[in-house]
Amino acid sequence: MRNHRWRKSKRELPVRNNAAMKSTKAAVIFVLVTVTLDMLTVGLIVPVLPKLILDFLGGDMKSAADWNGVFGTVFAAMQFFFSPMLGVISDRFGRRPTILLSNLGLGLDYFVMALAPTLGWLFLGRVISGITSASIPTAMAYIADVTPREKRAGAFGLIGVAFGIGFVLGPAVGGLLGNISVRLPFWVAGGFSLANWAWGYFFVPESLPRDRRKEFTLRRANPLGSLVLLRSHHELWRLATIQFLAYVAHNVFSIWALYAMYRYAWSQGMVGLSLAVVGICTAAISGGITGKMVKRFGERRTLYIGQFFCALGMFVAGIARSGAIYLASIPVISLWNIAMPAAQGMMTRRVSEREQGELQGAIGSVRSLAFVIGPGLFSWTFAWFINPKHTLHLPGAAFFLGAILLSTACLLSARLEKSFGSVPISATPNVAEPNITTAENISPVSDGLGDA
Repeated sequence: MRNHRWRKSKRELPVRNNAAMKSTKAAVIFVLVTVTLDMLTVGLIVPVLPKLILDFLGGDMKSAADWNGVFGTVFAAMQFFFSPMLGVISDRFGRRPTILLSNLGLGLDYFVMALAPTLGWLFLGRVISGITSASIPTAMAYIADVTPREKRAGAFGLIGVAFGIGFVLGPAVGGLLGNISVRLPFWVAGGFSLANWAWGYFFVPESLPRDRRKEFTLRRANPLGSLVLLRSHHELWRLATIQFLAYVAHNVFSIWALYAMYRYAWSQGMVGLSLAVVGICTAAISGGITGKMVKRFGERRTLYIGQFFCALGMFVAGIARSGAIYLASIPVISLWNIAMPAAQGMMTRRVSEREQGELQGAIGSVRSLAFVIGPGLFSWTFAWFINPKHTLHLPGAAFFLGAILLSTACLLSARLEKSFGSVPISATPNVAEPNITTAENISPVSDGLGDA
């Protein structure tokens, strides 16, 4: 009788595996679609938002640069305070409601901005989107839920592909629509965000089982309290510091459009096409190189190689005397996209399965804190060095500053212990063993990511 029950269980196991695989495949498709649509909507407004600010200010480029910094800082400040809360909420109630809330908030934000009669209303739109834009960190937690630990760097690379696809289409279409009307891209972005919400509402599966959920506490939801998780693992804290410098440096893209308009007299359409090139490079590098780099060189080396080339590309952008050279810096800068998944992969292996949402919320806090500092830092640096009142005229100063920050991160990454990126899971302290179903029975994800 015992043998009969064992044989019956053995026959039923493939059925459960097939169900798990189908559910996982649907989950990953949803995450990739969500990230793609989110980046598409962001990309739609990137070429036109600086122009809309410039129009409100009567064409004053220095004032537009200053306000661009204010907008970016406020948006990031909202993310800093609310991203940890949404991350902890996703640990308690699941990833699905958090992503849906984000998509709905972004849709409302774009409609507010499309109707904005004054700069103040435009400002309000940035506040709304900053509060609700937590779909990317939650998507990262979603991927961590359904992907084996050793495959996560490649999985996060696929998120980079989704970023790239959205950013290829978004800026190109946004720039063309902006040539028709500077507000039209906001209407289209709002429509896509609500379509994304509808897709998630009707088709998204939940990735976090009830038995792996964690109680909600204000300590974990606190933006500074969420960093306690990073401090509890010294490797996480060191990586978080390195990522913070890189995130700050990457905020130089907050002046990409204004810099191109000022130095090369680019139109909104040309700005959009240049950002589409950024998206193409991001998708190609994230999908075609990241997994191979990690497999060949390991996560630690992949991390500092990506940071080195990004610093080099920013230096090239700063000295570029023509738009063609400025464009040529994009593929070099985009090599940073191999570094982020490597860092994410290392960090997720240092916490338990129940802490993945909290970890992504903490990383979101680090990123948001960098985004609080970055837009203002680079926008005001750009504004200061183009101010005719100052004798030193150096439009590329912001890119040089970004190169310095990335070089510092690269040096710190190179000084990490050689074993840092390859510590066996079983030897990692304070890390729960992965769920058997999640780690072993997800071949559609594993097979797709192994070659990414």
